[in-house]
Amino acid sequence: MKLARVIGTVTATIRVGGLTGHKLLLVNAVDAAGKVLEQARVAVDAIGAGPGDLCLMTEGSSARLPASVAGLPVNATLIAIVDTVST
Repeated sequence: MKLARVIGTVTATIRVGGLTGHKLLLVNAVDAAGKVLEQARVAVDAIGAGPGDLCLMTEGSSARLPASVAGLPVNATLIAIVDTVST
C-alpha cells in the first residue's frame, strides 16, 4: 500500500462496462510528510474520496481484491481515507 493524495478527477464517458459507475480519481503517491513521490496516477475510488483527501492506495493484483472492483481491469484502488499519520 501507498499513501496517495487526491488531486483531481478523471472523466471517461466511454469505458469498459464493468467500470461504469466507478469514480476515477487522479492521485499523487506521497510520503508521510506529504512530499510527492510519484505524480499523476489514476485510481478507482472504492471509498468515496475526493480532492484533497489523503488515502491508502493499493496497486497491482491487490487493487482488484476489494468487492466493488473485483475482477475489473484496474491497477490502482483507493481503499481508505487516512485520518492521521504518525512517524
